[in-house]
Amino acid sequence: IAFCGAKGGSGASTVAHNVAYSITERLQTGAVLVDLDLAFGTAGLDFNQDPLQGVADALTQPDRLDPVLMDRMMARCTERLSLFAAPATLDNDYDIGPEAYDEVTQKIRSAAPFVVLDLPHLWTAWTRKILLSSDDLVIVATPDLASLRNAKNMIDLVRRARPNDAPPRLVLNQVGVPGRPEIPVKDFGEALGLTPSLSLPFDPKLFGQAANNGQMLCEVAPKSRAAEGIDYLAQQIARRDPPPVQKTSLFGSLFKRK
Repeated sequence: IAFCGAKGGSGASTVAHNVAYSITERLQTGAVLVDLDLAFGTAGLDFNQDPLQGVADALTQPDRLDPVLMDRMMARCTERLSLFAAPATLDNDYDIGPEAYDEVTQKIRSAAPFVVLDLPHLWTAWTRKILLSSDDLVIVATPDLASLRNAKNMIDLVRRARPNDAPPRLVLNQVGVPGRPEIPVKDFGEALGLTPSLSLPFDPKLFGQAANNGQMLCEVAPKSRAAEGIDYLAQQIARRDPPPVQKTSLFGSLFKRK
């Protein structure tokens, strides 16, 4: 599942991280989150993790990456969610060829039922290939003209390359900023020829608190519109419902055999 922002600052990383968490904690299945923004990735911050190794180490030695080494390089965020963190430093230029990205992402596919790729906002041969080869592509946009143009370019590219596949999913983020002129959600979707899968309201207090605490939205405010929307999106992507909550009656617990 590849997450890509229609423009910088659209919140694609935040949505990707929260969807990965929801897939594992709400739907109770395994997932790996891969932060491919090597220089400026925020997945480590968002999950309060600072691993010694991460995805950059895997990309520089893709031929050595086996299940044992992969397990050592990943940080464990929860019982079901593993993180391939970005180094998020400027010590290196990260001049890595597209073949390495292709080999590493293919190997990570075997690590868990779901793999969430957090893509940086840049256009290279390897980002293009990942966008076109992903099982699910989620484009996160803000309701403005630049996002509309960029999202249309990406969607048109995917439709031409994969005419028989389902179109990308669109998430509109930061909707309802006070005083900011915006393209209405309905008009935005009609211009792209698809209905947005999710519209997230502008809520700087909730998103800021979660980011500063190294927590997910559902941990800070599980009943918020944003957290419930993320859970809905995760269910649509995973194509499964959360497991039923088992309830034990008072009498059942009193007379349960021992």
